[in-house]
Amino acid sequence: MIVAFSVAPTEVPNAQAEMSEAVAAAIKIVRESGLPNETNAMFTLIEGEWDEVMSVVKCATEAVLAVSPRVGLVLKADIRPGYTGQLRAKVESVERHLAESDS
Repeated sequence: MIVAFSVAPTEVPNAQAEMSEAVAAAIKIVRESGLPNETNAMFTLIEGEWDEVMSVVKCATEAVLAVSPRVGLVLKADIRPGYTGQLRAKVESVERHLAESDS
């Protein structure tokens, strides 16, 4: 499965704390998970089996909760049993179609 998620504090009680610091703590957990992942301006994507992906999302959310008493989590999942490597394969497929349309 591929999960796209965004987790961020909705309250930052410490005036010196930055939202980006909390988000960075969450992304660090994702990157250290060893699962295929990527981060862009809006979401972090992670690929793996249901339990391992959801465990990483939970840990990332808990990292943000450590600095904020309230957290927002947005999650979208593509659940396709039996497929791996889709984080890259989906993009490569679109790029192929774009290249064909340019020819």
